[in-house]
Amino acid sequence: MKPEDVADYLQQHPEFFEQYADMLAEVYIPHPHGGRTISISERQILTLREKSKQLETKLREIIQFGEENDAIGEKIHRLMLALLGARDTAGVLNAIYLSLREDFAVPHVVLRVWRPDGGTDLAEFAPVTATVREFAASLAQPYCCAHAMVDTGSLFGEAAPHLRSFSYVPLREGEVFGLLVLASEDPQRFYPDMGTLYLKRIGELVAAALLRHLG
Repeated sequence: MKPEDVADYLQQHPEFFEQYADMLAEVYIPHPHGGRTISISERQILTLREKSKQLETKLREIIQFGEENDAIGEKIHRLMLALLGARDTAGVLNAIYLSLREDFAVPHVVLRVWRPDGGTDLAEFAPVTATVREFAASLAQPYCCAHAMVDTGSLFGEAAPHLRSFSYVPLREGEVFGLLVLASEDPQRFYPDMGTLYLKRIGELVAAALLRHLG
């Protein structure tokens, strides 16, 4: 008989374990970590302990993720309150930079807006190339990578050569009207497979706050 046949038989005839309980008590199998043999019942206990440890590990991970999400949610809430309290475009920009640098610990932040009705001489409204606008318009969601995309690297000035990870967050009202770029010297701060839900939420808040004060 093949092992699969034995397993199939035992599954279909659970009464076997009752009829041959004494025999099962005398069966010894290799210890999972080697060195000696153990009874089936002892092996079952070890299996249950291993499953219990795995569940405990998963539970700790879930709790950790929950705590991290709560902390991020609190930071986004503070950003939202700061944006709501801003009285003009300059106040919105200050709230954005303060939150991202102090609360979220993002060392390098660049914001560019190209709405024709911006009507301001702030640096954030300085012209950008058509390549940057086209790249931003192509983003359906925030994009994280290890290199500056198109010609956005120059926006970071002298810090550009030292940056190793980037996150591009499009700002939109129907169509994309701006781009929020976050960068870091840490290559693991923003990486291609990271979740972007909170980055998207930040982009939505920033876009809505800016639009309140634009023409």
